[in-house]
Amino acid sequence: MKSFLISDNRDTWVGMKLAGINGIIVHDRDNALLAMKNAMKNEEIGILILTERVVDMATEEVMEYKLKLKTPLIIEIPDRHGTIRDSDAITNYIRNSVGIRI
Repeated sequence: MKSFLISDNRDTWVGMKLAGINGIIVHDRDNALLAMKNAMKNEEIGILILTERVVDMATEEVMEYKLKLKTPLIIEIPDRHGTIRDSDAITNYIRNSVGIRI
């Protein structure tokens, strides 16, 4: 299985390329959705890496993919400038998804 990156940032794309991970750069919602759709069709991709800004472009679609599909595993990473999420983003995600307050 391969990993694949969908990034909004050239620096993140170059860094991942140096680590051996192929990817694509997108700058708008339509291109992000198209790239995700193509990645979902590719059975060789086991891990789909998305930058936080790409996730923000298509939040509902990303969440739907995460909930309905077993593969690929979708992970969200910050770009080289650091995270744009709150410090309690994971806690909020768990609370909203499962309904458990931690």
